[in-house]
Formats: sequence, structure tokens, C-alpha cells
Amino acid sequence: MNVVLALVGVFGVSASGPLMAGTGAPALAIALWRNALATAVLVPLAAATRRTELRWLSRRQLAATGLAGLMLAAHFATWVSALKLTSVASATALVCLQVAWVVLIGRLRGQVVGRAVVVGLAVSLAGVFVVSGVDVSLSTRALVGDLLAVAGGLFGAFYTLLGSAARQSMSTTSYTTVCYGSCALILLATCLVTGTSMTGYPADTWLGIVAVTVAAQLLGHSVFNHLLAVISPTVVSLVLLLEVPGAAVLAAVFLQQDPPAGVFAGLVLILVGLAIVVLRGAAITIEAPID
Repeated sequence: MNVVLALVGVFGVSASGPLMAGTGAPALAIALWRNALATAVLVPLAAATRRTELRWLSRRQLAATGLAGLMLAAHFATWVSALKLTSVASATALVCLQVAWVVLIGRLRGQVVGRAVVVGLAVSLAGVFVVSGVDVSLSTRALVGDLLAVAGGLFGAFYTLLGSAARQSMSTTSYTTVCYGSCALILLATCLVTGTSMTGYPADTWLGIVAVTVAAQLLGHSVFNHLLAVISPTVVSLVLLLEVPGAAVLAAVFLQQDPPAGVFAGLVLILVGLAIVVLRGAAITIEAPID
């Protein structure tokens, strides 16, 4: 049963990138609506099961969760924008460097990092240079997309670390409700300031936004949150790396994206490096996907 759930989860997170790339709404609006819709689903559940906990959340808990929501908003703003500028394969692989960023931040905070993990990080970095080198030869637009995806991974790492700290004293339901809600409010304010169109889309665009929410939040995030309770976090993190080839295949089939061979060579290096990081840095907590 867990194998089936893992396959469903991989499909969900893999479909997220191609769906957002193929949806006709602006990047910021897609990020806004997927978080707003997820919050709308969570609020009734939280009100029914976690009302007392939510009522007594401390200022510190709210501040920590709100800061995590800010990092999540920055993650979505950069990554969804990247999907509009570069290939889904490149953007997905580069944003998955979130795992490497978590390790590097941990090292800066005094965490011991073994030699094998350093080697894995170096291999992943080499893959980044290969992907970016190929993309810059294609267009400046693709290179900007790559840089946004890398930034999205960094913001995702901060979100993961902040969320891990906040969840030590909060249930998952309460945390995700407040976090997604604050993320949606931040993205709403960003859309208003930048003049981003948030409504008036054709039916197929709204369908794409709903599909992104279902794929990423319900079939992806929720499934892997469950698996983290019954399977080793290391195994879950390794399974999540299948998002990269999965997204590339779906983008090729449904968006007719066929990146150069050099990009795929870079993707292999990134995946191999991240696999080493996950296997040899098993003590590092890596949460369920946020993409």
C-alpha cells in the first residue's frame, strides 16, 4: 500500500511543474490561488479539530509560522516564475537543490557535515553549472529562469527549517493552515502592489489552477506527510528525487518541451549529488514537498 501511495505522491509532485508552466495565468497569481485554495480546504478541518489549539497559539508561534509563510511565498514567487522562463526539467531540478541548501545552512549553524556529503554537494553544483551553461547558450531568458529556480530552492530551504522549528510545538493541521494562509495573504499583497491580474481567466486556466492545487497539495504534499509517519525520512527524500525525471517526462509529453542533451546530463549530476547528500546526511530532517 505504501508503494502505491509513494507512486501517487511522485505523480502529484511531478505534475505540479508542468501544470503551472502550462497554466495561462501569471506566475504570482498561480502561486496565490494554489495557496488560497489549499487554505480554504484546511480552514474547516482546522476549525473542527484544532479550534482550541489555534485559539491559544502564542505570539512566538504565530511569528515563526508567519515567517515560514513569508519564505514559502518567496519560494513560490520565484519558482513558478522560473517555470515560465526556462524548461520544466531545468526549473524542477534546480529548485530541488533545496535539499543541498538545507545541508549548507546546517553547516553554517555548526552542524557536522561528512566528507561524502561535501562530495555530493560538489557533484550537484557541477550539475547546476552544466544546466545553466546549456541554458545560457539558448537564451538570457532561460538563464534568468534558472537563477530564479535556484533562489526558489534557497527560500524553500528556509521554509523547511523554519517550519521544522515551528512544528515542534504545533500540530500539522494548525501549522499548515496558518502557514498557507499567511503565504496567501503575502502573495495577495504582492499581486496588488505589482498590478498582477488575479481574475478574469478563461475556464481552462481556472481548471489548471485547481489541478495544480489537487496535484501538489492533496496528491503530493498530503501523501508524503503520511508516508513520513510510516517510512524512513531518508527513503521518502530519495523517492522525492523522482520528481525531476517525472516532471521532465510529463513536460515532454504534454508541453512538447525537449531540452538539449546537455540539460539532461546536468540533471543526472544534480540527482546523483542529491542522492549522496540524502543517504549520507540522513540525520538532517527534510520535510515533505512544497512544490
